[in-house]
Amino acid sequence: MSTNLYVGEKIRLAARDPKNDAVRMAIWQRDTEFSRLMDSDPVRLWNASQNTTWIEKQQKDDAFTGIDFTIYALEEDKPIGFVGLDEISWHNRTSWVGIGIGERDYWGKGYGTEAMKMVARYAFEELGLYRLNLNVFSYNERAIKSYEKVGYIVEGKTREAVHRDGKRWDVIFMGLLERDFRR
Repeated sequence: MSTNLYVGEKIRLAARDPKNDAVRMAIWQRDTEFSRLMDSDPVRLWNASQNTTWIEKQQKDDAFTGIDFTIYALEEDKPIGFVGLDEISWHNRTSWVGIGIGERDYWGKGYGTEAMKMVARYAFEELGLYRLNLNVFSYNERAIKSYEKVGYIVEGKTREAVHRDGKRWDVIFMGLLERDFRR
């Protein structure tokens, strides 16, 4: 009961704020590398208003089965990314996980790994989930290493499913069971 679910060593998790987060998301979406690490769809720019509408729709949608957080760096109390649970299946006690660190100055410094640990702890201890799933593109080696530090294991792949810059890349599927996380 003494573990704070929302504050770690380097970061804190906060509820999404449609207005403020939408502006930050619009800035991050201008970074093509960030966008290509996040999604296999064509890179597309949204303005803050479009992002606000998207966030508000998710928050109001009764059918939406997800919980999203904004990641703040503690030192500067600055939003640096997001992490969330999506497609929660309460019956099966499973969820998909997504993360994005939009601020490049925070890449490769453990902020994403800490956020993934915190959202896993939230999922397993607070929500009572049993399994977390994610997918990652094979060219995102930094993310794969981060997920492995949390305890995720590679469970499969879809070969050559993503086309980037004239090359084909695999989509790697990874999973984390509650018992493996607790080890």
